[in-house]
Amino acid sequence: MKLPEIVILTTYPPRECGIATYSQDLAKALNIQFGNSYNITVGAIENEVTTLNYNNQVKYKLNANNTLSYGKLTKQLNNNDDIALILIQHEFGLFKTCETEFNNFLQLLNKPFIICFHTVLPNPNDALLLQVRAITLHAKSIVVMTNTSAKILANSYTIAEDKIKVIPHGTHLISHGDKALLKLKYGFSRLKILTTFGLLSSGKSIETTLYALPSIIATNNEVLFLIIGKTHPAIVANEGETYRLYLQNIITNLKLENNVKFINNYLPLPDLLEYLQMTDVYLFTSKDPQQAVSGTFAYALSCGCAIVSTPIPHALEVLKNDTGIIIDFENSVQLTTAVKKLLGNKSLRKLISINGVHTISPTAWENAAIKHASLFAEYSNVTLKLKYKIPDINWRHMNKLTTKFGMIQFSKINEPDIESGYTLDDNARALVATCQYIELYGSKQGLQKIKVYLNFIMFCFQAEGNFLNYVDKHKNFTSQNNETNLEDSNGRAIWALGYLISLQKYIPHDLISTAIKLLESAIPHIETFHSTRAMAFAIKGLYYANTTYPDTNKLLVINKLSNRLVQMYKHETDTNWHWCESYLTYGNSIIPEALLCAYIATNDIRYKNIAETSFHFLLSKIFINSKIKVISNKGWLYKINTSLQEVVGGEQAIDVAYTVMALHKFYDCIKKEDYNKKMEIAFSWFLGNNHLQQIMYNPCTGGCYDGLETDYVNLNQGAESTVSYFMARLTIEKNNLQLKAVQNNTVTINQKKTYTLTQQFESVS
Repeated sequence: MKLPEIVILTTYPPRECGIATYSQDLAKALNIQFGNSYNITVGAIENEVTTLNYNNQVKYKLNANNTLSYGKLTKQLNNNDDIALILIQHEFGLFKTCETEFNNFLQLLNKPFIICFHTVLPNPNDALLLQVRAITLHAKSIVVMTNTSAKILANSYTIAEDKIKVIPHGTHLISHGDKALLKLKYGFSRLKILTTFGLLSSGKSIETTLYALPSIIATNNEVLFLIIGKTHPAIVANEGETYRLYLQNIITNLKLENNVKFINNYLPLPDLLEYLQMTDVYLFTSKDPQQAVSGTFAYALSCGCAIVSTPIPHALEVLKNDTGIIIDFENSVQLTTAVKKLLGNKSLRKLISINGVHTISPTAWENAAIKHASLFAEYSNVTLKLKYKIPDINWRHMNKLTTKFGMIQFSKINEPDIESGYTLDDNARALVATCQYIELYGSKQGLQKIKVYLNFIMFCFQAEGNFLNYVDKHKNFTSQNNETNLEDSNGRAIWALGYLISLQKYIPHDLISTAIKLLESAIPHIETFHSTRAMAFAIKGLYYANTTYPDTNKLLVINKLSNRLVQMYKHETDTNWHWCESYLTYGNSIIPEALLCAYIATNDIRYKNIAETSFHFLLSKIFINSKIKVISNKGWLYKINTSLQEVVGGEQAIDVAYTVMALHKFYDCIKKEDYNKKMEIAFSWFLGNNHLQQIMYNPCTGGCYDGLETDYVNLNQGAESTVSYFMARLTIEKNNLQLKAVQNNTVTINQKKTYTLTQQFESVS
């Protein structure tokens, strides 16, 4: 089927222009997030003096200075029945010679369109007021990038508030590199780097920094100020390099030649992001109070720069609560004070950096794409069903978390925190995820990980037949093992061992033998479990082990634990409550999944009936309006008071992953299509289908964020959340392979050459 076409009318690379770069990044993100939902094409806005070679995404062209070009483009767009919607990137300067023709073009379009204003001018005169009203009259929606711009449109231009949508300028997700190593790479070791970047023009007021430098250097002689970027092409055409020469004269007069460096290039994005990551203080000195937003400012924030900025609306909205320092326009004295304060306080720079990353993270291009796509679906002239695109498998963060001893428990953002130590929980889950991968693709490097995680489980095993959970960075068991009930941790270990044993045809015999010995030694302790989830984990582990090494003893324990769950269910269930406990807490899906496993192992129909009934009950509580909303850790759902279901936030990746895995097991066993559909919906929670419309999986680092809260995402990428994502991702992969096998009878599990992965396993660190 032909996909609906979404046209973005904009300047576009290779044109060197902020809006062109913005649109390229947005188009790329829209394709990454929903590439199977629509076809993104571009209408390139040109002028008479430029002839550019575009990529094949550019399907239409508009010469903004040619009156006849507007009519030609109108006919092309109106006559194309594939077009579902047009997104127009607007900047007043683009259409200043043909304002009437542009307004006529908008009026004559027979396709729905959305206008994105890159500039919203306050206090309009009558002519500007009429112009903006004419532009917005037929638009289905108006996108702006700051709340300030939205208020100006509503109050000064009397545009209906419900027509205005704030979607902040997108930013790139960064896997933050080591600042010292980057400085070494570029030859700036031991220097303190100040940076500004962007197409050069007098509006950037770079002289504000130059006049501050002598005082800064007096106490920080190791300072180097980088001015990154070519002169704006329009400035070059009209004025030549007058502004750059003006700056060079200031540098000469102030004797700053050793402390200022021009990088007169339009840098490729990877290079630019490295320059920003090694920056100690980023300086944004625009002198235009009407500049609504800055892409350069947003990029610097996402790279973790400590920022000093003039008070444009974008900066005023973002740089709050120790996220940066605001100075007055063209005030070199204030800039001097701010830079000295930051250079003299490494802890403050670090605090501002972390706060900035947290503040700017919701504006990741992936999140901007989700919000734009939602508008497309709402206003397009066809039914546009958004289908989230499954990311490639990327083991980078899993590898980073894993040492030769085991998987580290927590991360600060995406940097593993060795001070947090290790847990049996995380290493057991990591063993399951690695086994899932090996089952699908095989991997010698994967076997190295199997050894690490299995050895860690063996390290935690005690002579009494139980496991301890908490281990510090020095490989000592901590006092938490005495203060916490460890039944659930023990259950997870049994699950991991059983799953490993079930894959005996892919795993070397010595590893299988070790896992069997551990499992058999732990079985007497398993029988003492009374924690609901511990019993469920153990049932799953024994079920999997029994698929390849069947024996009566495993079945007897499965029966014993399953019968306990049945009795709990009978005790708690009533007309409106079909669950084995009087509450729903965390990891709920593993309980019905375990009973289904017990049914498969024993053929006891009681287990299947209760598994289905309780699972349907759970699904009715967590699937709402084509979204999954797992039970919040801010408030469990109790039998006597279901109002806590309204709690927003406190959702964890582990609950979503367990639901995905349970849905696959039920679909695999019972073949109800609804399970398959819900599996896709549940996994899309990681990709942005949640109440914040923000991604939980970071495709740049390969990590998963630790929690979806009421109004923010916890950006730390610890072991539990990251491994949970991978368990869910590999379950989806297995399900897709199985569906394809059914469809064409050619694809099989463990067919290694079927897919190309972005990153295979690496050796442990």
